[in-house]
Amino acid sequence: MTGWIAIAGLGPGDEAMVTPEVTAALAEATDIVGYIPYVARIAARDGLTLHPSDNRVERERAAHALDMAAAGRRVVVVSSGDPGVFAMAAAVFEALEGGPDDWCALDIRVLPGITAMLAASARAGAPLGHDFCAINLSDNLKPWALVERRLRLAVEADFAIALYNPRSKARPEGFARALDLLRDVSGDDRPILFARAVSTPEEELRIVPLSQATPDMADMRTVVIVGSSLTRIIRRDGAPILYTPRSAL
Repeated sequence: MTGWIAIAGLGPGDEAMVTPEVTAALAEATDIVGYIPYVARIAARDGLTLHPSDNRVERERAAHALDMAAAGRRVVVVSSGDPGVFAMAAAVFEALEGGPDDWCALDIRVLPGITAMLAASARAGAPLGHDFCAINLSDNLKPWALVERRLRLAVEADFAIALYNPRSKARPEGFARALDLLRDVSGDDRPILFARAVSTPEEELRIVPLSQATPDMADMRTVVIVGSSLTRIIRRDGAPILYTPRSAL
């Protein structure tokens, strides 16, 4: 087969955070597939076809990309951040596993990007400097009971926690329940970072104690980083530094 498919991360927003590897793949592509706002980040040019689609058709989008690659097209499936973190890489492989045998012969590459939790952590200091985990608060693809169980266990294990997709218009109550659970289980007033639209002109960072965190501080452009019991704040002129020491001793 002459076609190929690259599943690429566009980073958190700033074009300077798109890797050279991803830039090279985009320059070679004949087709770009992805969620509408991510495809909108790709400049139109001769010989390139853009295929934007809604966020709730990931499997269909993946199958379309694989079909085009099998037909000889050079396809880049775009995600924000990193495609392997709550994004399109897994969706493509789900479609591949359930699809026709000839898809498995395709040249398929996953091109990493800077995901939101890493960009947010870097902006604030190093809140993920010791053991941490990432949890997607969306219950579109898993039951809320599983979200709560994983969140409770992560707090009990004293991880710093990056929370993706905290609060949407369709499910505004979930993040409030998550904050209640965090306050109930943690037993302390650990810091929480709300990092919205990191690396874009709309960037906003806010660090508050858990007791002062409210649901309206987050939306779907926000990644929330909950500190562990070890996470500290260095006060100074200007923005404070949030970090978690490397030692748990």
